[in-house]
Amino acid sequence: MSRREQVVYLAASWCLSYPDEDLIGKVPLMRAALAEFRGAAADFQEVLDALESTPPMESQAQYVREFDLGKRHALHLSYWTDGDTRRRGEVLGNFKKTYRQSDILVDTHGELPDYLPMVLEYAALVDLAAGRELLTRFRASLEMLRFGLLRDKLPHARIVQAICATLPGKSPADEQAVMRMAGYGPPTEAVGLDPYDPRLLPVKGA
Repeated sequence: MSRREQVVYLAASWCLSYPDEDLIGKVPLMRAALAEFRGAAADFQEVLDALESTPPMESQAQYVREFDLGKRHALHLSYWTDGDTRRRGEVLGNFKKTYRQSDILVDTHGELPDYLPMVLEYAALVDLAAGRELLTRFRASLEMLRFGLLRDKLPHARIVQAICATLPGKSPADEQAVMRMAGYGPPTEAVGLDPYDPRLLPVKGA
């Protein structure tokens, strides 16, 4: 099972990252690795097909639009539970502490340490058990991201579901169940963030 998890995590890390030429060049490698495990490739197929068939500049513009310009599909795990509050600094520090405990130096590439592609890469290449523990601890964040991607009909939702499927327990049936799992949504604290409420999210295209 661990080999399958490593492949799923690394492919997910790449598919949720900015689609530069290097990443697009890895599509055949991802296809080959996922094909080793029955059913694994299906969750990635639509994203991989799009990476190969869409002009790079269009893929990059879409990625920025969907993942960088707003918080609807935030890839920073602690955003969903702590927002931009003082408590989040402590949470980010715990991510760094986990990385420092590994024998291999983890390069954050200038990203916050809770950036999902980085956590997935860490789990796949450095410490599967510690990385999986981080993902399990922030399961609610993954599920809220999944629901956000589903709401906007983005194929990355299946990739996040594939990540969740490697973790203990079933995925919650709805967002209210996820909120109960988390205990709270991104709180507000002197930074202008509104508390998370799915009913207040703008409808895509509106």
